[in-house]
Amino acid sequence: MLLTDARRPARTGPGGVPVPLAEQDRRLWDREAIAEGGALLTAALLRGAAGPYQIQAAIAAVHDEAATAEETDWPQILALYGLLERMSPNPMVSLNRAVAAAMVHGPATGLALLEPLAAGSLAGHHRLHTTRAHLLEMAGDLSAAVEDYRAAASLTASLPERGYLTARAARLGASVTTLLTSDDAPL
Repeated sequence: MLLTDARRPARTGPGGVPVPLAEQDRRLWDREAIAEGGALLTAALLRGAAGPYQIQAAIAAVHDEAATAEETDWPQILALYGLLERMSPNPMVSLNRAVAAAMVHGPATGLALLEPLAAGSLAGHHRLHTTRAHLLEMAGDLSAAVEDYRAAASLTASLPERGYLTARAARLGASVTTLLTSDDAPL
């Protein structure tokens, strides 16, 4: 809990608008809570076999240890999510493993891992659409990303999240329009 809560001050912007992990100001993270959480995790891991809570804490610790988003040890996070998915399978773990896989192997890999979730338990869930939009944006398919950001916005009950997703879709939509109307665009 400490390892996750340590990032709380950077998680939202004005009006409660969510700030994605990669865009958070890591200077706002509570380093004392991270150190305490890391010490508790180490002590727990030394006691024996790790369970799902220790694996979740280890994933949070890997995020917390990275000084920048670019320095995140995504291969380690992917391995931890794979272990967690075997221990405690659920759609949100699979969704997060897809993100980690995309960060390690590219967005096409993550998108492929989302397909069974879209056909199953997460069909129509805003988090699936948000994740797919992010991976499509990473892949350069801005038009499809806009559609998924809009779908996610229509499905979330959170007004700040809806505003964030709508703004993200509008920003990407403007980029698509600019690309289509530029002098370099094919006729």
